[in-house]
Amino acid sequence: MWGDSGGLMHRPAYGCLLAFVLTLYVVEPCGGQFVGQRTYCNPVDINYQYNFEQKARGISYRAGADPVIVNHKGEYFLFVTISGGWWHSKDLVNWRFIKPDVAPHQWPKEDMCAPAAISAGGKLYLFQSTFEQRPIWVTTTPETGRLDQFNPRLPQMPGAAGPWDPALFHDEETDRWFMYFGSSNLYPIYGIELDYTNRLSYVGSADELFKLHPDVHGWERFGPNHSSAITPFMEGAWMTKHNGKYHLQYAAPGTEYNVYANGDYIGDGPLGPFTYAPNNPISYKPGGFVTGTGHGNTFQDNFGNYWNTGTPWWAVNFDFERRIAMFPAAFDPDGLLFANTRFGDFPHYLPTKRWQNKDELFTGWMLLSYRKPVVASSYRGVYAAANVTDENPRSFWVANSNKPGEWLALDLGGPCEVCAVQVNFTDYKSGLYASDASVYTQFKLYHSLDGTNWMVLADLTNEKRDRPNAYLELPAPVRTRHIKYEHAYVASPNLAISDIRVFGHGAGEAPRTPINFQVRRDGNDPRNAFITWEDVPGSVGYNILWGIRDDKLYQTYQVFADQRTALELRALTVGQNYSFAIEAFNESGVSKPSATIEIKADR
Repeated sequence: MWGDSGGLMHRPAYGCLLAFVLTLYVVEPCGGQFVGQRTYCNPVDINYQYNFEQKARGISYRAGADPVIVNHKGEYFLFVTISGGWWHSKDLVNWRFIKPDVAPHQWPKEDMCAPAAISAGGKLYLFQSTFEQRPIWVTTTPETGRLDQFNPRLPQMPGAAGPWDPALFHDEETDRWFMYFGSSNLYPIYGIELDYTNRLSYVGSADELFKLHPDVHGWERFGPNHSSAITPFMEGAWMTKHNGKYHLQYAAPGTEYNVYANGDYIGDGPLGPFTYAPNNPISYKPGGFVTGTGHGNTFQDNFGNYWNTGTPWWAVNFDFERRIAMFPAAFDPDGLLFANTRFGDFPHYLPTKRWQNKDELFTGWMLLSYRKPVVASSYRGVYAAANVTDENPRSFWVANSNKPGEWLALDLGGPCEVCAVQVNFTDYKSGLYASDASVYTQFKLYHSLDGTNWMVLADLTNEKRDRPNAYLELPAPVRTRHIKYEHAYVASPNLAISDIRVFGHGAGEAPRTPINFQVRRDGNDPRNAFITWEDVPGSVGYNILWGIRDDKLYQTYQVFADQRTALELRALTVGQNYSFAIEAFNESGVSKPSATIEIKADR
């Protein structure tokens, strides 16, 4: 009935059924995207642009990195490395790509890497990473693409090489301007004042502000799970002022691993001196589907909520193939900045007001597709259908052809309440090095209770938009068991999908709280902690919740249940106390967290 199984999984599926009364709301279909969409899901659903950087090496990939989201006059503008333009949104979910209109000037032929952007005084300013003289651009209407040169040639940086990975900051209370920058495993983060009356030219010389200390800060160590002795990198400076304090953020230890994260130093002045924030890293997500949160920015939405953006690691064709993510953020009563990455790659509500609890934006829609059986119309070599439910973007399915009608079908194991689906495409031998009108994504999704009678779930066959990480929130939950992808078009010569992720509610009860939870600090290296727990039958995964106090469990490390019931956490700071808890999750919900365990600082 299914055709070629393409690597059918034989692991028993978790059953599921309709869990609660449906909440109805009025929506209208609109070109495959639903008007009134209330949720988003990382990675951000934008048309990531194909990158020309590795054309000489024959490496074709599309990526987005080093995001800056700017709230300009109540609308949002997203600037990303080497994208040939930027994105505009009115709601943080529907993003429209904008090509720059810079005549008679020229958009830089090398494009913009890690651009700086800021909205101040009704104007949006834009500047690129550079070691040479480059213009500062300005516009009052970034939605039109029109840019003018505010400073045609910013002079050479005095006192340091750069600025690479720049960030612009306007202190509204003092009406002073500053730039922060640095991207190196040798040099520090720098800061320098700017003179607005002289078109934001430099004032004096750049000041060295701080460096990495991986010997003290475990999370600043390089490599997968901080396991490498290579000197780590620091980059991605960003400044946020809050209640009179200056929060200078930075990224470490390197973009090409799961532990890429954001940290924070706090100062009384814009150029310091700065003190290391005790709850670092402030944004950290080493486990799950989307891993890595480093090098982004912090901004406020129209309701006053803070967000922290970052650069998850994708790395299918190239180590620097990346995506964009955004996480709810806040300042706690003690003035500490943190981002909430708990279930950070599951659907979240877009806020309609100022949120009060860090977890209230989580929809509660659980992952229904993990390790579920998959069959396909065809598959090629080792690129089997089973790869699309393993929650790993670096494994994928490749069909024998890119012709319309190729398909994948997932069996969720029983009737479920499905609320959303995310389809993540992969560039397999794409041979594309620029995005143009031919680059778009078209497909249909079907659903069925019996695997025989199919109904349309979503239809994107009339879209002319590229959606390599298409996220589809359904207008109302659907009770179903089987989800089917039917192909129509991608620009690549090969149809490849890394993951189809299904979210909603399953059967039965949430799992019980894990027992025998234990945490032991490494006696030889206090940057590490050894964590163990007892497996909970029927669970899909676990969240290790940790932080510097029982009421500050801001960090999460997600572990799937088919992995070991143990974790070596290598992200602690020497001399800092920590508290830990654990929760289990399955397709029906999340357990209550365990009692916290405190481990003391080394003596």
